[in-house]
Amino acid sequence: MAEQAPFTRKTLTFLRALKRNNDREWFQAHRDDYDIHVKAPMMLVIERLGREFRAFAPDLMADPKKSLYRIWRDTRFSADKRPLKTNAAAVFPHRRGNRHTSAGFYFEISAGWVWAGGGVYMPEPPALHRIRTTIAGDYEGFHAVATARALRAIGGLHGETLTRVPRGFRSDHPAAGYLKYKQFLGFHEWPPELMTTPEFWPALLKTFRAIAPLVAYLNGAMGVGQLQARAAGQYDPPS
Repeated sequence: MAEQAPFTRKTLTFLRALKRNNDREWFQAHRDDYDIHVKAPMMLVIERLGREFRAFAPDLMADPKKSLYRIWRDTRFSADKRPLKTNAAAVFPHRRGNRHTSAGFYFEISAGWVWAGGGVYMPEPPALHRIRTTIAGDYEGFHAVATARALRAIGGLHGETLTRVPRGFRSDHPAAGYLKYKQFLGFHEWPPELMTTPEFWPALLKTFRAIAPLVAYLNGAMGVGQLQARAAGQYDPPS
């Protein structure tokens, strides 16, 4: 018998109501509903993924205290002053990096969808250059990752691209198509009702397993573990 998802119809009901009532007073009056029907099951998902990752993504961190995003929006520099996010989301970065410096997984639920994905969304220019340089020197290796059957089954490689091959790389390079990428992502989206069904866990795990080789490749290309260890004095670069 398939395992039931941790979310319920009350989770969806709350998220739909939150979308209609995005203000502090309403949320404070319904804080218990959020804690019981959204936050608590999100914690269970994070804890379960932490156990599952040991088998196929052991370098990624799943920690309920660190992975779960706050429900409150940072409105200091935004014209949109709505105080609350209308989704619940969690991020799973490399253990020696963070969500800004490493490739990882991401998961969210909302009134409109369930979404799971991974890769690098906005890499800093030095990190993006390292990824491109690695791909340029390992076209066949990256092509195998980017066209793997499991990744293609969930939609393949995604990301915004340049119109031309970036400076420093030949326009006729075999990897030219990949070198144009500014983001390297794999993801899948489902109707929001998935979160309440027994199909939730198989769908979520299938997606993360499919993306795991891409995430591992990107972290290797960026040198995430090595760079962090070197900064801490724990890594001796090869001679």
